[in-house]
Amino acid sequence: MDQHTHPAAERLFPVALLTLSGGLQDTYTYLRRGRVFANAQTGNIVLLGQSLFDADWNRAARYLLPVLAFALGVAAAEWLRVRLPHWQRRVLLWEILLLFLVGFIPHSLDQLANALVSFSCAMQVQAFRKMEGVPFASTMCIGNLRSGMESLCAFLRTGDRQERQKARLYFFVILLFALGAEAGSLAVELLDLPAIWLSCALLALGFWPLSRGE
Repeated sequence: MDQHTHPAAERLFPVALLTLSGGLQDTYTYLRRGRVFANAQTGNIVLLGQSLFDADWNRAARYLLPVLAFALGVAAAEWLRVRLPHWQRRVLLWEILLLFLVGFIPHSLDQLANALVSFSCAMQVQAFRKMEGVPFASTMCIGNLRSGMESLCAFLRTGDRQERQKARLYFFVILLFALGAEAGSLAVELLDLPAIWLSCALLALGFWPLSRGE
């Protein structure tokens, strides 16, 4: 696949940076913000259900807030898509701003920090849904893993080179997500709460090709 035939928001360079940032965000909130998942809300919903069953309302609120924030982030991205030109650029700018603010929020307001990260993550995953024309997610792995294995099986069955390329892309972004998570674990040890600013730097680099409109 020739990446220059695809819009800038689908090309491998910005997609790779967004995926690295997605892995870092999940590690950051889990290790430094009360073991809450910022990106994949399945874990939060499972823990929310357990908390409700135990009638632990404070713990339930810890997991409910990021789920609600994620839903609102999707709605916000859709609002930008319908009403503004170059909306994906706006999404990245808002995400950078919100994550930069998160780095200043103290541990006493971890729930607010998690909500902001989940909100910005949802905007990202809604705005950037394709990689070189292939549907993918930059902030979670389960869908990419399923699609990657599906394409790999199709290639092994048919020899279709397009399916092989799709499988490579999916496994590549899974690797990037894991590398971003590892970078996040190292960053929080060195920087503590401001470690999220590394995510801002990655998103800013991803913004560059979009701003050029190539």
